[in-house]
Amino acid sequence: MAKITIIGAGSVVFTRNLTSDILLAPALQNSTISLMDIDPERLEIARALVQKMIDTRGLPARVEATVDRRAALAGADFVITTIQVGGLEAYELDIETPLRYGVGQCVGDTLGPGGVFRGLRTIPVLLDICRDMNELCADSALLINYSNPMAINSWGVAAGAGRPYVGLCHSVQGTSAMLANFIGAPYDEVRFRVAGINHMAWFLEFTWNGQDAYPLLREAVQDPERRGKEPVRIEEFEQFGYFVTESSGHASEYVPYFRKTQAMIDEELVPRFRDPHDHWIAFGGNAGYLHHCKARLHDFLDEVQEQIAGTRALPERRSNEYGSYIIEAVVTNVPAIIYGNVPNTGLITNLPTGCCVEAPCVVDGNGIQPCHMGDLPPILAALCRSNIAVQELAVRGSLAGDREMIVHALMMDPLTAAVCTLPQIRAMADELFAAEAAWLPQFC
Repeated sequence: MAKITIIGAGSVVFTRNLTSDILLAPALQNSTISLMDIDPERLEIARALVQKMIDTRGLPARVEATVDRRAALAGADFVITTIQVGGLEAYELDIETPLRYGVGQCVGDTLGPGGVFRGLRTIPVLLDICRDMNELCADSALLINYSNPMAINSWGVAAGAGRPYVGLCHSVQGTSAMLANFIGAPYDEVRFRVAGINHMAWFLEFTWNGQDAYPLLREAVQDPERRGKEPVRIEEFEQFGYFVTESSGHASEYVPYFRKTQAMIDEELVPRFRDPHDHWIAFGGNAGYLHHCKARLHDFLDEVQEQIAGTRALPERRSNEYGSYIIEAVVTNVPAIIYGNVPNTGLITNLPTGCCVEAPCVVDGNGIQPCHMGDLPPILAALCRSNIAVQELAVRGSLAGDREMIVHALMMDPLTAAVCTLPQIRAMADELFAAEAAWLPQFC
């Protein structure tokens, strides 16, 4: 019977989806699910929801909830982290402070000033969790992280702790399904090979029934509606030759080509996101995801309360998130293939050793086993390295408590460098350090 601990379980919708997936896997239906969060009210909502799923499905699983992280970790076989250190208060600082310097981020949780400072807040907490796991869990206990910035956090754990670890995203699953839809292919008939870094991984191959489907994609992206929904990704596809995993709003933040000025954002980028009913489309603007999180906060809680009360249906099928499939593969020793964020130990041969890469992994009773991918095409490696430079400085600066490295990380950021002078970047960094000091103990 596995003990599966979720740290940050107050992210109730994410907890619902993860635990539903776990409880729909036959081999995991007698697990103990231990929920932990610093917010007792949201933690109780999460506990009640998981108990509702257990009761409704008539399962032998049990759920427990605690605000004591060490109690939740004690004896855990799998630890899932879904934390957002500083919550929306810190996130708003990540977005609004750089915006005053002309750096417009639509999501700001992966790279740029927002991603760097989110990483600075998160790495110390992840390392504290690893230290607790070293004391309270078996050496083989697996840390599964969903918290962004994925590459910075994953690199920080690898360099600062070295525990068994994998970082998970859903960009590969979501984009592969979208591309299959573009060419009218049933999803179970497409195959793909993807490699790169999180949010900038590339479909090196995409086939339908064994035939190269890239010619079909080049034709499909001429459709005006598709170009309206994915203008950045399609432009990158046409310029660089391969399709990237992250949505257009997000992708526009990682390169210096799309968000140079406020006028360019307002007059060129945002109008190309045409569908007002798809909230991801709106993220082409500044602070789009922050606005979405604020607007949907109470809606999400209302939805979950209805599921607890039985007036709204519970999930009935496993999602495409990899978390439950990893745990199932380890427990049953039946192999599964996932895309994970892991240290680059020669997996992608033209990216730096030790950086965090996103690559296919085999998972079984032996744990996470990443696959060798060789060289990326040179232009894709160059684009990835521009982001890796920021990630490396952010990780090294966080572990060393070196503010100057963090300033340099922002100076190397492609978007920030496209719109700010060096003195402006330094002033912005100083302002962010001052505003977020409460969450940055390594710089005290």
